[in-house]
Amino acid sequence: MRLSFLEPLYKQTGPFASVYLDTSRDRLIEDPDAAIELRWRRLRAALTSEGADQDSLIAAAEAVGSDTNIPGAHGQAVFTAHGRLALLDELPDPPARDTAHFGTLPDTLPLVVQHSPQIPYVVVHVHYSGRHSTDAPGTVRIEAEIGLWPLTKVTPGHRVHEEIPVADWLNAAEVLGRELEGHARRIDAEAVVVAGDMWARGILVRRLPPALRGRVCTLEGAGESRPGRALLEHRLESLFSGRMAEHDRSLLAAFLAQRARDGASAEGLAPAVSALQRGRVKALFLNHHPESPLRLWAGPEPGQLALTEQELRSYGLQDVREERADAVLTRALVGTRAELVLVPDEQVRLHEGVGVLLRYAERTPRF
Repeated sequence: MRLSFLEPLYKQTGPFASVYLDTSRDRLIEDPDAAIELRWRRLRAALTSEGADQDSLIAAAEAVGSDTNIPGAHGQAVFTAHGRLALLDELPDPPARDTAHFGTLPDTLPLVVQHSPQIPYVVVHVHYSGRHSTDAPGTVRIEAEIGLWPLTKVTPGHRVHEEIPVADWLNAAEVLGRELEGHARRIDAEAVVVAGDMWARGILVRRLPPALRGRVCTLEGAGESRPGRALLEHRLESLFSGRMAEHDRSLLAAFLAQRARDGASAEGLAPAVSALQRGRVKALFLNHHPESPLRLWAGPEPGQLALTEQELRSYGLQDVREERADAVLTRALVGTRAELVLVPDEQVRLHEGVGVLLRYAERTPRF
């Protein structure tokens, strides 16, 4: 997963207030605004106890709950620094629990986790309920969305709406297929999901360009679509749950291949830190453990990280702090433009939960 969306945040200086809270607005909550305000009061008290300045608290308060246009279950990630909003992002799902932290580095890993797995996709819903014949009256209605899962749950992607007379459906399906191919190529879509009437969707699938046909997954039934949310959201949730993006899978395969032959890879916190210090990491693999006790020392710059305070001070650094390892590692990845791949423990268990694929292998000296 590329972390370029975090670059604007790390261009700013801390300390940062990092806030994650549930801002759901659904039918189960009688007064969502009051519920959000109550959650925010608790978090504000926590930030105050950690030394957050009043201006940063005010900036966060102005952002909290501002996503009134997003229906259903979701959350917000709010980052402020020096009295200004540093980053505001919508969470596709409510956080497991509301949290707030004030410190030198922003607490960004929960946001990264919510961006995962970043699967580029095209979904098409073919609405038709008439007679299965091209001489039937009526229309075939098309809804399509091109987006990145799961972000389209709260930030809908490009939408296509078409209404086509049934008599024109055979030719129109071919034209639509070429249009969808253009959108899919632009985002390098790895899945083309087609749902709706079996007869009408079958015509579309058979007329899709070959490059798309090999990526098609058909879903039975219609499924519910809600305004302001991803098209066929719950069906996509079932389809993509537990799945890694193809790009991440290819990085993991390269890591495992290098590990098998003692090549350009390493496992454990110490080797990962060493490689990040030298800007050698192509991708870091992480078994996500939200309550990990691992800590690292960090200096002002992304590449200034170490296992001990003494190591950083030996480089002549005076402004060093001990921080959560995930916060230090994420900043280093963004600063060196390396990628992050979240790997479930049951798939690959990494030593200390960390592994790295290097940009190049160390050369073995010849004697």
